[in-house]
Amino acid sequence: MEDKNQTSSSLQDIKDIRRIMERSSRFISLSGLSGVAAGICALIGVFIADNMLDNYFGSYNSRGFFSGDDFSKLKIRFALLAVVVFGVAFISSFYLTWRKAKKQGLPIWDHTTKRLAWNMLVPLIAGAIFIMGMLRYDVWLFVAPACLIFYGLALVNASKYTLADIRYLGYCEIVLGLISMFLPGYGLWIWAIGFGLLHIIYGIVMWQKYERV
Repeated sequence: MEDKNQTSSSLQDIKDIRRIMERSSRFISLSGLSGVAAGICALIGVFIADNMLDNYFGSYNSRGFFSGDDFSKLKIRFALLAVVVFGVAFISSFYLTWRKAKKQGLPIWDHTTKRLAWNMLVPLIAGAIFIMGMLRYDVWLFVAPACLIFYGLALVNASKYTLADIRYLGYCEIVLGLISMFLPGYGLWIWAIGFGLLHIIYGIVMWQKYERV
């Protein structure tokens, strides 16, 4: 009987040590609900962008021509929409993750978080500069694939410092981006799947796996 109790106690000690080591090397307070929130924001953004495109081409049908000014205005609106969607998604995701970290009694910003942020920002910043270069020369067809591919690379790169499950989301984003390269006419909808539906599915799975009581 004592041997069984000692074995059980030893196993519990090993689990506790593993948990402590995981907390010191990985940011485990990432909220699954933050993925759901980001996905909803992305889908709303796609809906608004689709309406913008409908109005743009509807104007062509009524007037019979496009002007350079029309296209410039469309680019500005898309850029503003992207900034707003990203801002709302980031703020909502940060709040939900901060709330989870507070419940766990863990800091939101420490050495592990800094490493996570750095490993995620490098591919994202490189991708943002690459996309701005494409927009500079009006190469719109490959903006959606580039967004998905660089974002997927950022997730895979950052998965070393947070929940390992995020790596699989990154793989899915990269695959979708590569598929989108060969389906340029469906870029907006594949973008919606990658940033919208996949985020929602991932967020629900993570919430059920790590947060559901």
